[in-house]
Amino acid sequence: MSRSHDLGRSGEEAAIKYLQRKKFKILERGFRFHKGEIDIIARDGETVVFIEVKSRRKWEHGLPEESVTPAKQRQIRRIAEAYLALKNPGDVPCRFDVVSLYFEPETGYQIRHIPDAFS
Repeated sequence: MSRSHDLGRSGEEAAIKYLQRKKFKILERGFRFHKGEIDIIARDGETVVFIEVKSRRKWEHGLPEESVTPAKQRQIRRIAEAYLALKNPGDVPCRFDVVSLYFEPETGYQIRHIPDAFS
């Protein structure tokens, strides 16, 4: 397993713990549809939240959230539509968040939660 894969898995675990502390109810992890995936699907109150988790170990690759490009946003929206069609949660509000994590070996993760990161 690659270091980047390990970092991604570790980052998702850190994001889950962070979201649970913020009282989010985790509904799904790694929801796959066709060739895409949404990292975390959760409820924040009545709102269904589709969450992309991005982790980085080095700043030279830019901020983690910068890798959620318009193409990635379109893919996440399509997968979210499939999730809603399959799970039929009713007429609930939805939003798209990004959890951005930067890993510092000495201190662990710096977490930045960006609610409603795109529509």
